[in-house]
Amino acid sequence: MSFSILFVIVLCGLVGPLLAGVKRLSVPLVVGEILAGIIVGKSGLGLLNVADPTLVFLSTVGFALLMFLVGTHLPLRDPNLKKALRTGLVATVLSFALAVPAGLLLAHLTGISAPIFVLILANSSAAVMMPIIHERHLDGQTVLLTSTWVAIADAVTIIALPMAMSTGNTITVTIGGALVLVTALVVFFGLGKLRETELMQYYRALSKTRGWALDLRVSLAFLLGLCWMATSFGTSDLVAGFAAGAVVSLWGEPKRLVKQLIGIGEGFFVPLFFVVLGAKLDFGALLHSPSNLMLTALIVAASVVVHVLVARIVRLPFYSGLAAAAQLGLPAAVVSLGLANHMLDSGQAAAIIVAALISLVSTTVGMNLLTKNAANEKPAP
Repeated sequence: MSFSILFVIVLCGLVGPLLAGVKRLSVPLVVGEILAGIIVGKSGLGLLNVADPTLVFLSTVGFALLMFLVGTHLPLRDPNLKKALRTGLVATVLSFALAVPAGLLLAHLTGISAPIFVLILANSSAAVMMPIIHERHLDGQTVLLTSTWVAIADAVTIIALPMAMSTGNTITVTIGGALVLVTALVVFFGLGKLRETELMQYYRALSKTRGWALDLRVSLAFLLGLCWMATSFGTSDLVAGFAAGAVVSLWGEPKRLVKQLIGIGEGFFVPLFFVVLGAKLDFGALLHSPSNLMLTALIVAASVVVHVLVARIVRLPFYSGLAAAAQLGLPAAVVSLGLANHMLDSGQAAAIIVAALISLVSTTVGMNLLTKNAANEKPAP
């Protein structure tokens, strides 16, 4: 690991905003970051040694921060959330009900573990959908029900993933995940009470005026502590990052903390994770393998079908299903864990990532239709 390698990675990270800023392309940020990683990595120039321990650790931190930011995007403080919980829960249950037979079929055709497919097909990405809703100021019953479904499905699949992909003692991994969640709840209530004391208010006020970033330091300490606990039990830091982000979302942190988190996460660690992820993928094995290309097509088709069917069953329009088919954090986690524990080869990992990127096209179509129809719909009660 050297400054030259970090320089290359940061340059690769700039490709994301450059491509995302081209109006004719309208591609998500991560597309450029992954493509840049492919160019400098295993499938391209071979400039990055993805086995370097320092790079592996920095990428792990980026993964934890990605999950942290995903957790902060959950609409947990939305006053209308309770009213949409029933539909969201039913839609999530139906997503799993349809994903199980589809996942078993895909596992039979590809030889990959069925739980991986079940979670991918049942997943929806709040990290993709929620920023679009906020950016476009969307409102209405359909938007509320769809976003609640996406948030619940995202949370359930992310929490279940480490157990589904565990290659060690499943009981120990499950206990570790449960301890992380319980600790997150204890910190939420305990630190929440502490934050209301005069002493803490005094220091937070000083932090605001003097630029100490105290809330950021506390949040990072919380995140890293949960990651330490998770990895001690063989549980992925995925659960730790997600739980810490959800707690921060429940706290309703000030805008300055959100900006700081975006700065430290989206400014360096998260792009580094996606660049390194792209560098690990073998796109030669994807492009020259009919089975891997078929895997990509099957995941995309099955995901869209599952989400559109669920939308129609719970009486949401079909474009809600297209919007809910968004995939980002969970497929990245599947690939990261799958490559690490040898449940996936680099060609299969590339197929899953490409399927996730294609799903963003479906989501864009669904969100555009949702935006168009939300303008004619009454605001959510």
